[in-house]
Amino acid sequence: MTVELTFLTRSDCHLCAQAREDVAAAVGERDVVIAEIDIDADEELRDKYDWDVPVVLLNGRQHSFHRVDRGRLAQALDALLARRT
Repeated sequence: MTVELTFLTRSDCHLCAQAREDVAAAVGERDVVIAEIDIDADEELRDKYDWDVPVVLLNGRQHSFHRVDRGRLAQALDALLARRT
């Protein structure tokens, strides 16, 4: 099982810029596929997450929004990676 991290963002978002750094630090060298999506390019995503960006989804399930806790995200990734063996 591959862990898929989807990072929902938008341009000119200061919280998104900080969250991008936090996501990168939490992922580190872990075997994680990252997709970054600008919600303003997708009407459905914009309608759903407009006021919540940045949003982190792990395997399609919402993990965090507004701010990313590096430690909490790293623990969640480790737990998901441990399940795939």
